[in-house]
Amino acid sequence: QVQLVESGGGLVQPGGSLRLSCAASGSIFSINAMGWYRQAPGRERELVAVENNFGSTVYADPVKGRFTISRDNAKNTVYLQMNSLQPEDTAVYLCNMQGQRLRTSPPGAYWGQGTQVTVSS
Repeated sequence: QVQLVESGGGLVQPGGSLRLSCAASGSIFSINAMGWYRQAPGRERELVAVENNFGSTVYADPVKGRFTISRDNAKNTVYLQMNSLQPEDTAVYLCNMQGQRLRTSPPGAYWGQGTQVTVSS
């Protein structure tokens, strides 16, 4: 089994900052990429940011210049620094890992339970 545990969500005022963390553990043979998605009520899940093993990153247009993704490969951990938060950033943020559980396993996608981020005055 693969476990992804997120932390760092909460309530913040507009213009504020939060830092999310996600640690992957369990049966992990390899990780190809780690990233963050979010889902707001009544909306589809959307990509926020992702970083692959080569350090390449992709950001959704609404968060470019405000959010920064980073990884600690030694700890199988991914972070999301969120600055200048706005009410429209309110959502459940979910950690995603692309990788293999075993050498013989096909590549798969694994998800955390999510952490709530609420931006409100």
